[in-house]
Amino acid sequence: MNKKNLIHRLNKTYMMERSHAFITFPAIAVYLLFTNTPLDIAFLLYGLLLCIFILFQGQYYFKLKLQSIKGITIDQNTSLLFFRKSKKLNLIFIGLIPFVFILQVFLNNWTIKTENMIYWAIAVNVFGILEHINYYNRQLMIDNSSDLNYVINNRKLKVASLAKDLLENKI
Repeated sequence: MNKKNLIHRLNKTYMMERSHAFITFPAIAVYLLFTNTPLDIAFLLYGLLLCIFILFQGQYYFKLKLQSIKGITIDQNTSLLFFRKSKKLNLIFIGLIPFVFILQVFLNNWTIKTENMIYWAIAVNVFGILEHINYYNRQLMIDNSSDLNYVINNRKLKVASLAKDLLENKI
């Protein structure tokens, strides 16, 4: 992929991740808070906050990659530290998911209420886990022919770009 196409692709991805982190998921959370009590949707809100947190990291990563490709100087040490700390925090927050689920059930007198959008809550929390995997482990997003060809030819998912950059100490 040539530099121009790479910049276009990274810009598109950056803008999409940024809009989800700053507009889409927060807007959903605000809507849910206006239409439900926080106690009824605690698990769903937790999943949304997890997604927002991880999407923020993703959009920041793509922003740094764009700046790097465009020749804009970035503070590599600060960026590496940010992503290493974020990865650890993600794992802590992911580890808390079962406890937040139990809290949600406790708040509802030990019953699972479908009117509290429990299935959506489970889906959003799983999405947060998948986003973490997509950035820090394996690239789950296959959105172009080269990614698809890689999976077909190698019969495995690519190592995520952020994971590679962390291993190689570069952003």
